[in-house]
Amino acid sequence: MPRPLTLCIAIVAVLTLTALGCTESNATLSPQGDQPQPVPIAKADTAVFAMGCFWCAETAFEGREGIVNVVSGFAGGHLENPSYNDVTRGGTGHYEVIQVTFDSDVVNYEDLLYIFWRNVDPFDGGGQFCDRGDTYRPAIFATSDQRAAAEVSRDEVDARFDTPLATAILDAARFYPAEDYHQDFYRKDPDRYYSYRTGCRRDARLEAVWGDEKLDDVVHAEGY
Repeated sequence: MPRPLTLCIAIVAVLTLTALGCTESNATLSPQGDQPQPVPIAKADTAVFAMGCFWCAETAFEGREGIVNVVSGFAGGHLENPSYNDVTRGGTGHYEVIQVTFDSDVVNYEDLLYIFWRNVDPFDGGGQFCDRGDTYRPAIFATSDQRAAAEVSRDEVDARFDTPLATAILDAARFYPAEDYHQDFYRKDPDRYYSYRTGCRRDARLEAVWGDEKLDDVVHAEGY
């Protein structure tokens, strides 16, 4: 049985991580450095989704068949080349997003939409889970070719629930990758990542909304 002092320290640590969430840039992880650039892949398409904390959004797609690359970043704002600190200070209009590069010969956009919906709280327009504010609102950034499929998926979800959806479908916007230390954060600091994810009660809420349709986190299942 844990000693009382040890237990108190553990509780404080989880609460602290929950409060910080994706809103703290930890300078001990890595210098901010250059922002990564996605590598073009032959026969691949891209999709951009806002799902709250981009650390957790990454792991909803990482490791699934046909997914070539997942990059954390920002979209939808007016500031060019925003830094993480620019966005978290507010006023830039950007959402935290992920850009998913996928092989359309293996997985289609509709499949990605299925994953997207089951990894967000579609009724929460004030943020996602413990992360609050406009930066963390859920949204689909759709190209003209993707919009019809996105709207069909939204209507299918809307028909299932009595609560109005608060998830926007927005026009595709320029994607800006976040700094290196945010990419694949679950690999760089898995203890902090999972403490945050658990403390934020992300999975508990997804289970409450989606029940048996909640998708397992592939990355988590592989033991990272």
